Amino acid sequence: MTTTQTPEVTTRGFRFSWTDSFLWAIRVMSIFVIVWGFVGTIALSLDDQGLTADAWKQLIVSGVAQGSMYGLIALGYSMVYGILGFINFAHGEVFMVGAMVGFFTADGLDRVGLWESNFIFSILIVLFMAMFASTLSAVLIEKIAYRPLRAAPRLIPLITSIGVSFFLQNAILLLVGPAVRSYPRGPEWLRNQYDIFGFQVTGTVMAVLVIAAISMVGLWLFVERSVTGRAMRAVAEDKEIASLMGINVDRVIVTTFAVGGAMAGVAAILWALLFRGVSSVTGFLPGIKAFTAAVLGGIGNIVGAMVGGLLLGLFEGIGPNVVLRGLAWQIPTALGITFVVVGGVGIVAARAIGRKGLVVVSAAIIMLGVTGIFGWTIEIPGLSQLKDVVAFTALILVLIFKPAGLFGEQLGEEDRA
Repeated sequence: MTTTQTPEVTTRGFRFSWTDSFLWAIRVMSIFVIVWGFVGTIALSLDDQGLTADAWKQLIVSGVAQGSMYGLIALGYSMVYGILGFINFAHGEVFMVGAMVGFFTADGLDRVGLWESNFIFSILIVLFMAMFASTLSAVLIEKIAYRPLRAAPRLIPLITSIGVSFFLQNAILLLVGPAVRSYPRGPEWLRNQYDIFGFQVTGTVMAVLVIAAISMVGLWLFVERSVTGRAMRAVAEDKEIASLMGINVDRVIVTTFAVGGAMAGVAAILWALLFRGVSSVTGFLPGIKAFTAAVLGGIGNIVGAMVGGLLLGLFEGIGPNVVLRGLAWQIPTALGITFVVVGGVGIVAARAIGRKGLVVVSAAIIMLGVTGIFGWTIEIPGLSQLKDVVAFTALILVLIFKPAGLFGEQLGEEDRA
Protein backbone atom coordinates (compact mmCIF):
# COMPACT_ATOMS: atom_id res chain seq x y z
CA MET A 1 0.00 0.00 0.00
CA THR A 2 1.32 3.42 -0.90
CA THR A 3 0.65 6.60 1.01
CA THR A 4 0.50 10.13 -0.25
CA GLN A 5 1.74 13.11 1.68
CA THR A 6 0.46 16.65 1.44
CA PRO A 7 3.10 18.91 -0.11
CA GLU A 8 4.59 21.35 2.36
CA VAL A 9 5.83 24.86 1.91
CA THR A 10 8.76 25.68 4.18
CA THR A 11 9.65 29.21 5.13
CA ARG A 12 12.09 30.48 7.67
CA GLY A 13 10.75 29.48 11.08
CA PHE A 14 7.52 27.90 9.72
CA ARG A 15 6.38 24.83 7.84
CA PHE A 16 3.02 24.91 5.99
CA SER A 17 1.18 22.36 3.91
CA TRP A 18 -0.82 23.71 1.00
CA THR A 19 -4.02 23.09 2.98
CA ASP A 20 -2.65 25.02 5.96
CA SER A 21 -1.60 27.85 3.67
CA PHE A 22 -5.12 28.08 2.25
CA LEU A 23 -6.71 28.13 5.72
CA TRP A 24 -4.26 30.73 6.99
CA ALA A 25 -4.99 32.88 3.94
CA ILE A 26 -8.71 32.70 4.73
CA ARG A 27 -7.95 33.74 8.31
CA VAL A 28 -5.97 36.73 7.06
CA MET A 29 -8.75 37.81 4.70
CA SER A 30 -11.37 37.34 7.41
CA ILE A 31 -9.54 39.50 9.94
CA PHE A 32 -8.88 42.10 7.24
CA VAL A 33 -12.54 42.38 6.17
CA ILE A 34 -13.97 42.25 9.72
CA VAL A 35 -11.62 44.89 11.11
CA TRP A 36 -12.08 47.18 8.09
CA GLY A 37 -15.85 46.82 8.20
CA PHE A 38 -16.18 47.19 11.97
CA VAL A 39 -13.90 50.22 12.26
CA GLY A 40 -15.43 51.69 9.12
CA THR A 41 -18.94 51.34 10.53
CA ILE A 42 -17.89 53.21 13.66
CA ALA A 43 -16.18 55.92 11.58
CA LEU A 44 -19.24 56.36 9.34
CA SER A 45 -21.55 56.51 12.37
CA LEU A 46 -19.40 59.24 13.96
CA ASP A 47 -19.66 61.11 10.65
CA ASP A 48 -23.48 60.76 10.69
CA GLN A 49 -23.43 58.45 7.68
CA GLY A 50 -24.43 55.25 9.43
CA LEU A 51 -27.48 53.93 11.25
CA THR A 52 -28.96 55.76 14.21
CA ALA A 53 -28.76 54.39 17.75
CA ASP A 54 -32.46 53.52 17.67
CA ALA A 55 -31.97 51.55 14.44
CA TRP A 56 -29.12 49.57 16.01
CA LYS A 57 -31.26 48.78 19.05
CA GLN A 58 -34.08 47.58 16.83
CA LEU A 59 -31.74 45.30 14.90
CA ILE A 60 -30.39 43.81 18.14
CA VAL A 61 -33.86 43.16 19.56
CA SER A 62 -35.13 41.53 16.37
CA GLY A 63 -31.93 39.47 16.09
CA VAL A 64 -32.26 38.13 19.63
CA ALA A 65 -35.93 37.29 19.08
CA GLN A 66 -35.24 35.39 15.87
CA GLY A 67 -32.18 33.76 17.40
CA SER A 68 -34.31 32.45 20.26
CA MET A 69 -36.42 30.59 17.73
CA TYR A 70 -33.31 29.14 16.06
CA GLY A 71 -31.99 28.06 19.44
CA LEU A 72 -35.16 26.13 20.29
CA ILE A 73 -35.09 24.26 16.98
CA ALA A 74 -31.35 23.64 17.31
CA LEU A 75 -31.93 21.83 20.59
CA GLY A 76 -33.59 18.99 18.70
CA TYR A 77 -30.59 18.61 16.39
CA SER A 78 -28.11 18.63 19.27
CA MET A 79 -30.02 16.22 21.50
CA VAL A 80 -30.51 13.62 18.76
CA TYR A 81 -26.91 13.93 17.59
CA GLY A 82 -25.65 13.62 21.16
CA ILE A 83 -27.40 10.26 21.58
CA LEU A 84 -27.55 8.67 18.11
CA GLY A 85 -24.63 10.42 16.43
CA PHE A 86 -26.44 11.55 13.26
CA ILE A 87 -28.18 14.70 12.07
CA ASN A 88 -31.98 14.47 11.88
CA PHE A 89 -32.58 16.67 8.83
CA ALA A 90 -36.32 16.04 9.12
CA HIS A 91 -36.39 18.17 12.28
CA GLY A 92 -37.19 21.31 10.29
CA GLU A 93 -40.34 19.60 9.01
CA VAL A 94 -41.26 18.64 12.58
CA PHE A 95 -41.20 22.37 13.26
CA MET A 96 -43.33 22.98 10.13
CA VAL A 97 -45.96 20.43 11.20
CA GLY A 98 -46.33 22.19 14.55
CA ALA A 99 -46.67 25.55 12.84
CA MET A 100 -49.32 24.21 10.44
CA VAL A 101 -51.38 22.51 13.15
CA GLY A 102 -51.08 25.67 15.21
CA PHE A 103 -52.49 27.67 12.29
CA PHE A 104 -55.60 25.51 11.93
CA THR A 105 -56.14 25.66 15.69
CA ALA A 106 -55.76 29.46 15.74
CA ASP A 107 -58.01 29.80 12.68
CA GLY A 108 -60.71 27.72 14.37
CA LEU A 109 -60.50 29.78 17.54
CA ASP A 110 -60.71 32.96 15.46
CA ARG A 111 -63.83 31.72 13.68
CA VAL A 112 -65.68 31.22 16.97
CA GLY A 113 -64.51 34.61 18.27
CA LEU A 114 -62.32 33.26 21.06
CA TRP A 115 -59.05 34.51 19.51
CA GLU A 116 -59.97 38.17 20.03
CA SER A 117 -62.03 37.86 23.19
CA ASN A 118 -59.53 35.72 25.13
CA PHE A 119 -56.18 35.83 23.37
CA ILE A 120 -54.03 34.48 26.26
CA PHE A 121 -56.18 31.37 26.63
CA SER A 122 -56.25 30.92 22.85
CA ILE A 123 -52.48 31.17 22.39
CA LEU A 124 -51.98 28.62 25.17
CA ILE A 125 -54.29 26.21 23.33
CA VAL A 126 -52.44 26.85 20.08
CA LEU A 127 -49.09 26.32 21.85
CA PHE A 128 -50.28 23.02 23.32
CA MET A 129 -51.56 21.77 19.95
CA ALA A 130 -48.35 22.78 18.16
CA MET A 131 -46.20 21.04 20.78
CA PHE A 132 -48.41 17.95 20.66
CA ALA A 133 -48.26 17.76 16.84
CA SER A 134 -44.49 18.28 16.70
CA THR A 135 -43.87 15.80 19.52
CA LEU A 136 -46.07 13.16 17.88
CA SER A 137 -44.35 13.71 14.52
CA ALA A 138 -40.89 13.36 16.05
CA VAL A 139 -41.81 10.16 17.92
CA LEU A 140 -43.40 8.58 14.85
CA ILE A 141 -40.37 9.46 12.73
CA GLU A 142 -38.11 7.77 15.28
CA LYS A 143 -40.24 4.62 15.51
CA ILE A 144 -40.94 4.19 11.79
CA ALA A 145 -37.87 5.59 10.02
CA TYR A 146 -34.92 5.54 12.40
CA ARG A 147 -35.36 2.67 14.86
CA PRO A 148 -35.04 -0.08 12.22
CA LEU A 149 -31.79 1.54 11.05
CA ARG A 150 -30.21 2.01 14.44
CA ALA A 151 -27.53 -0.63 13.82
CA ALA A 152 -26.88 0.55 10.25
CA PRO A 153 -23.91 2.75 9.23
CA ARG A 154 -24.51 6.42 10.02
CA LEU A 155 -24.82 7.45 6.40
CA ILE A 156 -27.99 5.37 5.96
CA PRO A 157 -30.12 7.10 8.66
CA LEU A 158 -28.71 10.42 7.48
CA ILE A 159 -30.00 9.81 3.95
CA THR A 160 -33.24 8.50 5.42
CA SER A 161 -33.73 11.73 7.36
CA ILE A 162 -33.47 13.70 4.11
CA GLY A 163 -36.07 11.41 2.55
CA VAL A 164 -38.38 11.85 5.55
CA SER A 165 -37.98 15.62 5.23
CA PHE A 166 -39.15 15.57 1.60
CA PHE A 167 -41.97 13.16 2.44
CA LEU A 168 -43.36 15.46 5.15
CA GLN A 169 -43.07 18.51 2.90
CA ASN A 170 -45.02 16.86 0.10
CA ALA A 171 -47.54 15.25 2.44
CA ILE A 172 -48.46 18.65 3.89
CA LEU A 173 -48.47 20.09 0.37
CA LEU A 174 -51.04 17.48 -0.71
CA LEU A 175 -53.15 17.92 2.41
CA VAL A 176 -53.35 21.74 2.63
CA GLY A 177 -52.07 23.00 -0.72
CA PRO A 178 -49.18 25.31 -1.63
CA ALA A 179 -50.74 28.56 -0.40
CA VAL A 180 -49.20 30.44 2.51
CA ARG A 181 -51.59 30.41 5.48
CA SER A 182 -51.55 33.46 7.76
CA TYR A 183 -52.26 33.28 11.48
CA PRO A 184 -54.99 35.64 12.74
CA ARG A 185 -53.70 39.05 13.75
CA GLY A 186 -53.00 39.44 17.44
CA PRO A 187 -54.61 42.04 19.70
CA GLU A 188 -53.50 45.67 19.59
CA TRP A 189 -51.53 45.51 22.84
CA LEU A 190 -49.35 42.81 21.23
CA ARG A 191 -48.46 45.16 18.36
CA ASN A 192 -47.72 48.22 20.52
CA GLN A 193 -44.17 49.22 21.39
CA TYR A 194 -42.89 49.39 24.96
CA ASP A 195 -39.73 50.95 26.37
CA ILE A 196 -37.56 48.30 28.04
CA PHE A 197 -34.24 49.65 29.33
CA GLY A 198 -34.10 52.11 26.46
CA PHE A 199 -35.05 49.53 23.81
CA GLN A 200 -38.32 49.93 21.93
CA VAL A 201 -39.78 46.42 22.01
CA THR A 202 -43.13 45.33 20.59
CA GLY A 203 -45.42 43.14 22.64
CA THR A 204 -44.88 40.35 20.11
CA VAL A 205 -41.11 40.37 20.61
CA MET A 206 -41.56 40.47 24.39
CA ALA A 207 -43.81 37.42 24.23
CA VAL A 208 -41.30 35.59 22.03
CA LEU A 209 -38.39 36.34 24.37
CA VAL A 210 -40.33 35.32 27.49
CA ILE A 211 -41.61 32.07 25.98
CA ALA A 212 -38.17 31.18 24.62
CA ALA A 213 -36.43 31.93 27.93
CA ILE A 214 -38.91 29.84 29.94
CA SER A 215 -38.60 26.94 27.47
CA MET A 216 -34.80 26.98 27.44
CA VAL A 217 -34.46 27.20 31.21
CA GLY A 218 -37.08 24.47 31.65
CA LEU A 219 -35.26 22.16 29.24
CA TRP A 220 -31.91 22.79 30.93
CA LEU A 221 -33.39 21.98 34.35
CA PHE A 222 -35.03 18.87 32.91
CA VAL A 223 -31.79 17.55 31.42
CA GLU A 224 -29.57 18.50 34.35
CA ARG A 225 -31.80 17.82 37.37
CA SER A 226 -34.38 15.15 36.50
CA VAL A 227 -33.91 11.37 36.57
CA THR A 228 -34.87 11.16 32.89
CA GLY A 229 -32.37 13.88 32.05
CA ARG A 230 -29.58 11.99 33.81
CA ALA A 231 -30.58 8.85 31.90
CA MET A 232 -30.40 10.82 28.64
CA ARG A 233 -26.89 12.00 29.47
CA ALA A 234 -25.85 8.47 30.40
CA VAL A 235 -27.14 7.04 27.11
CA ALA A 236 -25.40 9.83 25.21
CA GLU A 237 -22.13 8.89 26.90
CA ASP A 238 -22.33 5.12 26.36
CA LYS A 239 -25.45 3.19 25.37
CA GLU A 240 -24.16 -0.26 26.31
CA ILE A 241 -23.03 0.68 29.80
CA ALA A 242 -26.25 2.63 30.36
CA SER A 243 -28.23 -0.46 29.36
CA LEU A 244 -26.22 -2.65 31.76
CA MET A 245 -27.06 -0.19 34.55
CA GLY A 246 -30.78 -0.75 33.99
CA ILE A 247 -31.61 2.21 31.76
CA ASN A 248 -34.19 1.54 29.05
CA VAL A 249 -32.25 2.89 26.06
CA ASP A 250 -35.20 2.73 23.65
CA ARG A 251 -37.39 4.71 26.01
CA VAL A 252 -34.67 7.33 26.51
CA ILE A 253 -34.21 7.74 22.75
CA VAL A 254 -37.97 8.15 22.24
CA THR A 255 -38.01 10.70 25.07
CA THR A 256 -35.17 12.60 23.40
CA PHE A 257 -37.09 12.83 20.13
CA ALA A 258 -40.24 13.84 22.03
CA VAL A 259 -38.50 16.63 23.94
CA GLY A 260 -36.80 17.89 20.78
CA GLY A 261 -40.15 17.84 19.00
CA ALA A 262 -41.81 19.77 21.84
CA MET A 263 -39.15 22.47 21.59
CA ALA A 264 -39.74 22.62 17.83
CA GLY A 265 -43.46 23.11 18.57
CA VAL A 266 -42.67 26.03 20.84
CA ALA A 267 -40.43 27.50 18.11
CA ALA A 268 -43.32 27.09 15.64
CA ILE A 269 -45.50 29.40 17.74
CA LEU A 270 -42.65 31.90 18.03
CA TRP A 271 -42.47 31.85 14.23
CA ALA A 272 -46.23 32.45 14.07
CA LEU A 273 -45.97 35.41 16.44
CA LEU A 274 -43.08 36.95 14.49
CA PHE A 275 -44.03 36.24 10.87
CA ARG A 276 -47.58 34.76 10.89
CA GLY A 277 -47.28 33.04 7.48
CA VAL A 278 -46.78 29.24 7.23
CA SER A 279 -46.66 26.79 4.31
CA SER A 280 -45.36 23.32 3.48
CA VAL A 281 -41.82 24.68 3.00
CA THR A 282 -41.78 26.86 6.13
CA GLY A 283 -39.50 24.43 7.96
CA PHE A 284 -36.73 24.22 5.37
CA LEU A 285 -34.78 27.45 5.90
CA PRO A 286 -35.34 27.72 9.69
CA GLY A 287 -34.27 24.08 9.94
CA ILE A 288 -31.03 24.75 8.07
CA LYS A 289 -30.43 27.85 10.18
CA ALA A 290 -31.05 25.88 13.38
CA PHE A 291 -28.62 23.18 12.26
CA THR A 292 -26.13 25.98 11.62
CA ALA A 293 -26.75 27.28 15.15
CA ALA A 294 -26.18 23.81 16.61
CA VAL A 295 -22.85 23.47 14.80
CA LEU A 296 -21.91 27.03 15.73
CA GLY A 297 -22.38 26.36 19.44
CA GLY A 298 -20.94 22.84 19.35
CA ILE A 299 -22.97 19.90 18.08
CA GLY A 300 -24.34 17.73 20.89
CA ASN A 301 -24.00 20.59 23.38
CA ILE A 302 -27.38 21.81 24.68
CA VAL A 303 -26.10 25.11 26.05
CA GLY A 304 -24.11 25.55 22.85
CA ALA A 305 -27.28 25.12 20.77
CA MET A 306 -29.07 27.81 22.78
CA VAL A 307 -26.20 30.28 22.59
CA GLY A 308 -25.49 29.39 18.95
CA GLY A 309 -29.09 30.22 18.03
CA LEU A 310 -28.92 33.60 19.75
CA LEU A 311 -25.59 34.42 18.09
CA LEU A 312 -26.88 33.36 14.69
CA GLY A 313 -29.89 35.65 15.09
CA LEU A 314 -27.59 38.52 16.03
CA PHE A 315 -25.31 37.80 13.06
CA GLU A 316 -28.34 37.98 10.79
CA GLY A 317 -29.66 41.13 12.41
CA ILE A 318 -26.58 43.29 12.78
CA GLY A 319 -23.89 41.47 10.76
CA PRO A 320 -24.55 43.13 7.40
CA ASN A 321 -24.57 46.59 8.97
CA VAL A 322 -21.65 46.00 11.35
CA VAL A 323 -19.24 44.62 8.72
CA LEU A 324 -20.45 45.13 5.16
CA ARG A 325 -21.64 48.73 5.58
CA GLY A 326 -18.24 49.77 6.94
CA LEU A 327 -16.45 48.63 3.78
CA ALA A 328 -17.60 51.89 2.18
CA TRP A 329 -15.27 53.79 4.55
CA GLN A 330 -12.04 54.99 2.92
CA ILE A 331 -9.07 54.41 5.20
CA PRO A 332 -6.99 57.63 5.43
CA THR A 333 -3.73 57.45 3.50
CA ALA A 334 -1.56 58.37 6.50
CA LEU A 335 -3.22 55.63 8.55
CA GLY A 336 -2.65 53.21 5.70
CA ILE A 337 1.08 53.93 5.62
CA THR A 338 1.23 53.44 9.37
CA PHE A 339 -0.54 50.08 9.01
CA VAL A 340 1.96 48.89 6.40
CA VAL A 341 4.92 49.79 8.63
CA VAL A 342 3.36 48.19 11.73
CA GLY A 343 2.40 45.06 9.80
CA GLY A 344 5.89 44.72 8.34
CA VAL A 345 7.46 44.97 11.79
CA GLY A 346 4.97 42.42 13.07
CA ILE A 347 5.87 39.87 10.37
CA VAL A 348 9.59 40.27 11.07
CA ALA A 349 8.93 39.75 14.79
CA ALA A 350 6.68 36.75 14.11
CA ARG A 351 9.33 35.05 11.98
CA ALA A 352 11.88 35.64 14.75
CA ILE A 353 9.76 34.14 17.53
CA GLY A 354 7.89 31.58 15.41
CA ARG A 355 4.32 32.74 16.07
CA LYS A 356 1.93 31.94 13.20
CA GLY A 357 -0.92 33.86 14.81
CA LEU A 358 1.12 37.07 14.77
CA VAL A 359 1.83 36.50 11.08
CA VAL A 360 -1.91 36.36 10.37
CA VAL A 361 -2.64 39.57 12.26
CA SER A 362 0.33 41.38 10.73
CA ALA A 363 -0.65 40.33 7.21
CA ALA A 364 -4.19 41.59 7.80
CA ILE A 365 -2.79 44.93 9.03
CA ILE A 366 -0.66 45.23 5.88
CA MET A 367 -3.73 44.60 3.73
CA LEU A 368 -5.57 47.36 5.61
CA GLY A 369 -2.63 49.66 4.93
CA VAL A 370 -2.54 48.87 1.22
CA THR A 371 -6.29 49.48 1.02
CA GLY A 372 -5.83 52.89 2.62
CA ILE A 373 -2.88 53.87 0.42
CA PHE A 374 -4.78 53.10 -2.79
CA GLY A 375 -8.04 54.56 -1.45
CA TRP A 376 -10.12 51.47 -2.13
CA THR A 377 -13.73 51.25 -0.94
CA ILE A 378 -16.52 48.74 -1.49
CA GLU A 379 -20.14 49.84 -1.84
CA ILE A 380 -22.55 46.96 -1.24
CA PRO A 381 -26.22 47.65 -2.08
CA GLY A 382 -29.16 45.85 -0.47
CA LEU A 383 -27.46 44.96 2.81
CA SER A 384 -30.70 43.70 4.37
CA GLN A 385 -30.90 41.01 1.65
CA LEU A 386 -27.52 39.58 2.63
CA LYS A 387 -28.38 38.38 6.14
CA ASP A 388 -28.32 34.71 5.11
CA VAL A 389 -24.90 35.13 3.51
CA VAL A 390 -23.55 36.78 6.65
CA ALA A 391 -25.03 34.09 8.91
CA PHE A 392 -23.53 31.16 7.01
CA THR A 393 -20.22 32.98 6.52
CA ALA A 394 -20.06 33.48 10.29
CA LEU A 395 -20.47 29.72 10.73
CA ILE A 396 -17.63 29.01 8.29
CA LEU A 397 -15.34 31.44 10.07
CA VAL A 398 -16.11 30.01 13.51
CA LEU A 399 -15.35 26.50 12.25
CA ILE A 400 -12.09 27.67 10.67
CA PHE A 401 -10.89 29.30 13.89
CA LYS A 402 -12.57 26.81 16.29
CA PRO A 403 -13.59 23.60 14.45
CA ALA A 404 -15.46 22.06 17.41
CA GLY A 405 -17.78 25.06 17.77
CA LEU A 406 -17.78 27.77 20.39
CA PHE A 407 -18.59 25.47 23.32
CA GLY A 408 -17.05 22.30 21.89
CA GLU A 409 -18.73 19.08 20.82
CA GLN A 410 -20.19 16.70 23.39
CA LEU A 411 -19.89 13.18 22.02
CA GLY A 412 -20.19 9.74 23.55
CA GLU A 413 -17.43 7.13 23.65
CA GLU A 414 -18.60 5.51 20.40
CA ASP A 415 -18.56 8.81 18.53
CA ARG A 416 -15.09 9.73 19.82
CA ALA A 417 -13.58 6.48 18.60
